[in-house]
Amino acid sequence: MNEEVLPKQYDPKKTEDRWYQYWESRGLFKADPESPKPPYSIVIPPPNVTDILHLGHALNNSLQDILVRYKRIQGFETEWLPGIDHAGIATQVVVEKKLAEEGSSRQKLGREKFLKRVWEWKDRNANIIIEQLKKIGCSCDWDKTRFTMDEGLSLAVLEVFVHLYNKGLIYKGSYIVNWCPRCQTSLSDDEPEREERDGRLWYIKYKLKGEDEYITVATTRPETMLGDTAVAVHPRDKRYKKYIGKTAILPILDRELAIVGDEYVDPQFGTGAVKVTPAHDPNDFEVGNRHNLEKINVLNPDGSINQNGGKFKGLDRYECRKRLVAELKKKGLLEKEEKYRVPVLTCYRCNTDIEPYLSEQWFVKMKPLAEPAIKAVKDGTIKFYPEHWSKVYLHWMENIHDWCISRQLWWGHRIPVWYCDDCPEITVSRTTPESCGHCGGKNIRQEEDVLDTWFSSWLWPFSTFGWPEKTRELEVFYPTKPLFTASEIIFLWVGRMVMAGYEFMGEHPFTDVYIHGTVRDINGIKMSKSLGNGIDPLEIVEDYGADALRMTLVLVTPEGQDPFLAKNSFELGRNFCNKLWNAGRFVLSNLKDFEAKEAETFPPDRESLDMADRWILSRFYGAMETVENSIETYRFNQAGKALYDFLWKDFCDWYLEFIKERLYDAEHPREKRIPQLLASHLLEKTLVALSPFVPYISEEIWQRLSKRIYPDGSPWTVNHAGWPETRKDYIDLALESEFSQLQEVIYSVRSIRSEMNVKPTKRADTIIRTDSPELQELLEKNRHYIIQLGKVGNLEISPEAQKPQHAASAVVRGAEIYVPLEGLIDLEIEKSRLEKEMERLNEQIDKTARKLNNKDFTDKAPSEVVEREKAKQQEYQQMLDKIVKNLESLVGW
Repeated sequence: MNEEVLPKQYDPKKTEDRWYQYWESRGLFKADPESPKPPYSIVIPPPNVTDILHLGHALNNSLQDILVRYKRIQGFETEWLPGIDHAGIATQVVVEKKLAEEGSSRQKLGREKFLKRVWEWKDRNANIIIEQLKKIGCSCDWDKTRFTMDEGLSLAVLEVFVHLYNKGLIYKGSYIVNWCPRCQTSLSDDEPEREERDGRLWYIKYKLKGEDEYITVATTRPETMLGDTAVAVHPRDKRYKKYIGKTAILPILDRELAIVGDEYVDPQFGTGAVKVTPAHDPNDFEVGNRHNLEKINVLNPDGSINQNGGKFKGLDRYECRKRLVAELKKKGLLEKEEKYRVPVLTCYRCNTDIEPYLSEQWFVKMKPLAEPAIKAVKDGTIKFYPEHWSKVYLHWMENIHDWCISRQLWWGHRIPVWYCDDCPEITVSRTTPESCGHCGGKNIRQEEDVLDTWFSSWLWPFSTFGWPEKTRELEVFYPTKPLFTASEIIFLWVGRMVMAGYEFMGEHPFTDVYIHGTVRDINGIKMSKSLGNGIDPLEIVEDYGADALRMTLVLVTPEGQDPFLAKNSFELGRNFCNKLWNAGRFVLSNLKDFEAKEAETFPPDRESLDMADRWILSRFYGAMETVENSIETYRFNQAGKALYDFLWKDFCDWYLEFIKERLYDAEHPREKRIPQLLASHLLEKTLVALSPFVPYISEEIWQRLSKRIYPDGSPWTVNHAGWPETRKDYIDLALESEFSQLQEVIYSVRSIRSEMNVKPTKRADTIIRTDSPELQELLEKNRHYIIQLGKVGNLEISPEAQKPQHAASAVVRGAEIYVPLEGLIDLEIEKSRLEKEMERLNEQIDKTARKLNNKDFTDKAPSEVVEREKAKQQEYQQMLDKIVKNLESLVGW
């Protein structure tokens, strides 16, 4: 192999775009359903078209890409199908805001022109998102990119709606829904955000009809009393039994209200008597149905009070609350009010408080669909990683409610229902009918509402492969393998996809569900655009490179945990890439006159190898076994750490240092053949294993080592290199244990030199005392490594060795190490330096102690800050202990 040295520094800007274009030009990411290779497919969780990607997307897609590249190298026909979600309500809100900035609105534009604007916005944003995914290295099959409102997926949506309607699983009815007054649309039960706020509990007196007596009810939402149609008490509550069947008078509006007994009432809440507002509370709705109560809606769609609110008509709901409470006080009908923690639902897109609202909507009956989806997880057909998420999934599935699928929006799949003005029937059709399917009348009009965004997303694993057509792609690549997602959409998406898979394909949509952590800032707060604490992944790519982004995300995200990140966190990945680059430079610069074909005889016979050679082979194959097992079980952090530790610690910090003497031995040129062979082969194989994690830098260095080409003369890519075989016969744990003793000795000698400030140019005499014949033999056999790496002068290894005066010492397993300091350093200067350092550390320890003893600090500071102070205090103490020990070595304290 001719010497081919890499540039001194790695520059991702000169590498990443070049290699990505090369991979695309060779069709590396395209999947062929006719390939004889075993198929392996993943469908991307489609990012919403509403915004640019954030770090959560970067984490999710980096993990998917690692798995896809790993499987591609293993020889699978990998199909990673990309796409974009139309994100109905979210997209409409964004475009409406832009129109408002222009002084316009969707109402002014009209439906057709408004939708044209949304499509224009979608086209621009979708292209940006695709380019962003490419920038972080995603190896998707881009020719198969899908959109949840493209022609094929729209046909699938129509097919599903008609199928479920004809099966009696879709119906229309008036029910309490989650209503957003800002977006003026319903939301499903799983979409709103949930929080608790400081609120009030008002105690209001309702007069009994024909009596000078009152019944007091407690409520957190007094404005809804305008829609009260009853007062309810528990039928076995002795305090109120006598009131059941009587009539109360609604304050202010003077409406007569029945007093009913219902098991739903909690006697411990408030006074034990509650107001019943069937049109504005889901539980009251059920009470109303049981007692045939009138349902009075007092709100307009925008959250203002309607004509049923009497004098309060036109007021905002919260302004109405203020005025209503004031009038109740004035009339002497407000008994008292108390502080109370109130649960509040907010719109997940615009943060407006949600109203329980009686509305006519379309629903899907979910219980029949849930049964096979429950069984699939219980019998292990579908597995969750980490496993505990299966309990969350099953709890939701086993307590599932009907799904409200209609949305009062314009952007989305319009519901395929037509009303007839000539008869009361409706027509449900896959295509636009010319007349009523019942009476033949021509006066038909389509439902104005659109379907919930998730109604197209739940079909994603099969609709993207061409369903309802029986395509070859569907036949080969469905079911898919793993699904990567976040915990917050287990209900919204994962569960529904499983139900759809069984209902429309007759089998599971995927085999595994991997739930990764939520990206948080360095203080543990979830990153969000509104808080301004997010990090743009493209900024990280610009500053550090895509490989640094990917490797950092893997290394800081333990399985089942949330990563905490700041911008400088990505120095971790950058430093690793620099270490890898420098390893490549070193190995390549020492391969002069070494031909690549020699690596074909790898690995050489163990008997011909030095102990360090056998050790590095054992460490390499052990690491490969860990990496393979970890990736197969979605423990990406563990796989990344195994590669990181092998490359950085075993290969660079130890093995390359061990072999330098042999590589530079001009008198014995044949001595360097084995280390050349091992270093080049192991680096080449390590690059293959690293390429799913850091694809660009791995390709760049691998090309210099491999020199393989395709028949057309183009350079062979690491993506086709074949996964390194794990040679278990080369894994020798006993050897590793022995070798670690040698490493401890060398490390201790180096530590003494560093702590005692010994100049790098000076060699230090070293004495090792051990009573173990086996350890003495091991150290004698490898004394050249101790002398070489520890910069040792005279080395004595003996069971009779004694500690000299003024010697630094260290204790390792089975041995004591002494380094005489006299003549090696200026004892007085070093003593003075250590005393100053001891004084500084004592000051730091006192400073942190004062902070930690300050109750104001420990009570008010964030827990992360307090923990950091404790960690600092512990670190200072450890440093001080070392200083004291070193001073003892100098002065014999």
